Amino acid sequence: MGFFNNVIEFFQTGGTFMYPILVVAALGGAVAIERFIRLHLERRSNRNMWDKLQPVLASGDFDRARNLVKQDESSVSKLLSMGLARQGAVRRREDIEIAMEESMMEITPQLEKRTPYVALFSNIATLLGLLGTIMGLIEAFTAVANANPAEKADLLSASISVAMNTTAFGLMTGIPLLIVHALLNSLTGEIIDSLEMVSVKASNLIDGATRRRFEVEPGKSKLSSEKTAPAKTNPVAQQVETA
Repeated sequence: MGFFNNVIEFFQTGGTFMYPILVVAALGGAVAIERFIRLHLERRSNRNMWDKLQPVLASGDFDRARNLVKQDESSVSKLLSMGLARQGAVRRREDIEIAMEESMMEITPQLEKRTPYVALFSNIATLLGLLGTIMGLIEAFTAVANANPAEKADLLSASISVAMNTTAFGLMTGIPLLIVHALLNSLTGEIIDSLEMVSVKASNLIDGATRRRFEVEPGKSKLSSEKTAPAKTNPVAQQVETA
């Protein structure tokens, strides 16, 4: 109870600027929690989906791969859906890679969404703390100017001590939010790097499966043409027989 009472006293003696800092702390914490949950779920769903898609792409069953990505909402599915759609229309590797790069440009802003707000709230909390201290010092010096000379020193030291509470609270809010912002950036970068890796691996798998398919199909067509082609007759032999 002693610690709790000290916290309440610290907050109450800080002045009116403690309340805006508290609101900023609540908003920053809410955004940080939402981003952490969203990114962790996204990373897990991407891993699960890629584990399902990798053997399907390696086998060359592109129709099944298209059905899998249509039924899923992960970033990996959104990324590969563009590449697989382009694979059905064209067979050039460059066109498939361009399609996935276009999809990557749409996915990246969604992953980075609202993360900059955490750093913004961190800066706002720190600046509000400094502003509260400055306003508190102005009030303190104004009050000291009208006080008795014997009480000026004690009154000034007490007023400065109270005014510093807003700076302390602003820093206690801003520093953790800044650390959280760095962690969120690191997690977002990890997901983006994994998507780029998936894009390269998927391109290699699609290209390899397509090449194997085209190596088999011409062989079949060549054999079938040899079987169905009519036997050529020798014109010299025909002339000898007729003679």
